[in-house]
Amino acid sequence: MEPIKRLKRELRAQGAVIGLYKDTVEVNGNIAEWDYIHHDGAACVVAVANNGKLLMVRQYRNALDRFTLELPAGKLDSPDEPTIECATRELEEETGYKAGKMEYLLTVNTTVAFCNEKVDVYLATELEKSAQNLDPEEEINVEEWDIEDLKKMIYEGKMTDGKTIAGIMTYAAKYL
Repeated sequence: MEPIKRLKRELRAQGAVIGLYKDTVEVNGNIAEWDYIHHDGAACVVAVANNGKLLMVRQYRNALDRFTLELPAGKLDSPDEPTIECATRELEEETGYKAGKMEYLLTVNTTVAFCNEKVDVYLATELEKSAQNLDPEEEINVEEWDIEDLKKMIYEGKMTDGKTIAGIMTYAAKYL
């Protein structure tokens, strides 16, 4: 395989969460233009309540124009923020719980064809009630779910969020 060489990267639009670029690349001696979306990264949490159920968040997702059921997650405050700090913060902000123990589970690259978003997924246990602290533009409902019901939703195609599926299935395979 011949190496692929990026010749140029041009910022086309900068949003609050992503940057959209046009990359000019050389592939097998041919020039191509590829879209590239930059994302600073995120963290996600498989939060296991003391009763063994998983804490899930239901929130509206504009890109899908519907509410989704997901694991708690959020973007890094800065590109160099440790993902475990982001996971700890997002767990409390979105669910109103603090974890006595946080453990790294896996890393997910969400959309490798055109985006560099990387999500580190953590397992949170020994949960203690705190207070939900949502951003003004967020509306999130916290729900407790049995792992088997969540797996059924995945198998039936009713749950489609990649980070959530990866986190739930990794937790189930590793610990149950």
